[in-house]
Amino acid sequence: MDFGDALRALDAGARVTRSGWNGQGKFVVQQKGYPDGIAINANTAAATGLPEGTLARFRPYLMLRTVDGSFVPWVISQTDALAKDWQQV
Repeated sequence: MDFGDALRALDAGARVTRSGWNGQGKFVVQQKGYPDGIAINANTAAATGLPEGTLARFRPYLMLRTVDGSFVPWVISQTDALAKDWQQV
C-alpha cells in the first residue's frame, strides 16, 4: 500500500505499519479525538495551565506505538509519505 491507502485504512480504524521499519511492534493508529470535549485530567491541566476538569475538545491525530510499547503523537516523514510498503497490522 502507499500512504493514501494506509490513511484510508486508518480512517476505517485499522492499525498500519511499514515493512521497512526496523523494530518489532511499531504501528500507527488514528486517535479520533474528542470533538464534543472531555474533562481534562491533572496531567493535561498541568501542561495546558487550565483547571483540572475543564472540558476541552481534541482534534483527531495519528499516534505511533513505539518498540517499547508506549504511544507518541506522530507526524509522517518524507520517506514514510512516499513509501509503498505500508500494510495493515
